[in-house]
Amino acid sequence: MQGTISKSNSSLSNLFTFIKPILPVAGVFFVICLVLVLNRYFSFYASFDQGIFNQVFWNNLHGRFFQSSLSSSLSTNVVHANEIPTVYYHRLGQHFTPALLLWLPIYALFPNAATLAVLLVTLITAGGLMLYVLARQYLEPRLAVMITGSYYAANAVIGPTLGNFHDISQIPLFIFTLLLAMEKRWWWLFWLMAGLILMVREDAGVGLFGVGVYMVLSKRFPRAGLAVCTVSFGYMLLLTNLIMPLFSEDISKRFMLERFGQYVDGEEATTLDIIWGIVSNPLRLLIELVTPVDRTIKYLLGQWLPLAFIPAIAPASWSIAGFPLLKLLLGKGDSVLAITIRYALSVVPGLFYGAIIWWSKHPKAFKPSFRRFWIGCICLSLLFSFTSNPNRTFYFLIPDSIKPWVYVSLPEQWHHVRSGIRPLLAQIPPDASVSATTYLVAHLSSRREILRLSMLELRNDRQEVVKMDYLIADLWQLQKYAPAFRSDRESLKELINLVDQITNNQEYGIIGFKDGVILLRKGVNSESEAVKDWLRFEKAQMGR
Repeated sequence: MQGTISKSNSSLSNLFTFIKPILPVAGVFFVICLVLVLNRYFSFYASFDQGIFNQVFWNNLHGRFFQSSLSSSLSTNVVHANEIPTVYYHRLGQHFTPALLLWLPIYALFPNAATLAVLLVTLITAGGLMLYVLARQYLEPRLAVMITGSYYAANAVIGPTLGNFHDISQIPLFIFTLLLAMEKRWWWLFWLMAGLILMVREDAGVGLFGVGVYMVLSKRFPRAGLAVCTVSFGYMLLLTNLIMPLFSEDISKRFMLERFGQYVDGEEATTLDIIWGIVSNPLRLLIELVTPVDRTIKYLLGQWLPLAFIPAIAPASWSIAGFPLLKLLLGKGDSVLAITIRYALSVVPGLFYGAIIWWSKHPKAFKPSFRRFWIGCICLSLLFSFTSNPNRTFYFLIPDSIKPWVYVSLPEQWHHVRSGIRPLLAQIPPDASVSATTYLVAHLSSRREILRLSMLELRNDRQEVVKMDYLIADLWQLQKYAPAFRSDRESLKELINLVDQITNNQEYGIIGFKDGVILLRKGVNSESEAVKDWLRFEKAQMGR
């Protein structure tokens, strides 16, 4: 027994010694990102998706696996058929994410949306440590540190880290572990990680397919690579055409059309329909690949920049990252080519592994002059990551608009939290149903019945349509951003009209109004002081 413990301690000591050169960089990344992400959460800038994932975890913890009223509000039945959201809607019809269950024991210890913020930073930091171990299979420590430092400085890594929790945060850790297992010929671990990658979400198999293509084209493991391609492609087809439709029609009636609707006609499409629409029209495929030209080039340069553009000439990078990149380039919408949001992270593992392979074949290129150029590229990537203000994480440093001027300082926001938001949130019972504005949702999402304003009704576990017990809206936040952002102006106007309507018909009463935050309760009379404060606020808005 003592021999086993001693051997285990020795292994841990060896691992620590092995990764010691990169630990300072990883530590700085972890601490800075954690502080920023927690500030973003506790100062009420975490948005709707943070609430969705927290409610999914909360429901999982209570045995209602992958159910979410917040996700239901985005379903095709609600968005397109105008049905009422339900508390028993299964999110697996939108995104198939069983890998999230891996982290449920951690969430059970700290059941809070802030736990997911910590988990997000931890997973992406761990992905970098695994990248360093992978790089050391081919490269000497200095070069491995440079590559891993590039990972921690990449806009496509920093942006998705400084945001809401998301399922793709698992991808770097899982794929780098898979590639390490491939290099070590640890096939039991390789296939375990392949299975976990497929369980991350329904399209994670695209990246795994790229690994299989690399294994075949490099002639290193052609049989295993062919198996990987077959399993990943077959799994995605089976999942999206047979399994996910068992939960809802969202994959065919909403998500496929929103992302790839330009390739098909009609009001619904399966993945097979989309694939046929793509391959049957090569000209349209080519146009979609390169347009918009300026944004496509900018996106590629942004992905290559932290690695000093080496992935652009690395065949392995194109083999592995080419397929998730292809998925993004063929899609439509502003988010597909946004390097600061989660989708960009799916391209990262292939780019960095390809750079490792390239450097293993060209070690003499690591000259002082190129090192200086590379360090400059890393600094530029850090600068762009900061100035892009991903997910408004740097709201207290970078104005959202210059003309008109829109800026919220840190003391101003925290004063608003203490004087307006927190006192009113404290009045909402933990088991009450509630509808809230976007930036309040995450903090209220550890409950069964929750919606985003201006939705007021859902179908409960008794399948009865009920109205929310409480409504809470941060109108101050909308007021701050309204001068520069049309969506905030429209939301503010809509909510003011809603409050007037539901209070005039005495359906809800205003029980609190503090610093631009309003709290209403169903079936009660309004409090006079709260009404006076509300009317003053409304009058001020009408005068603007």
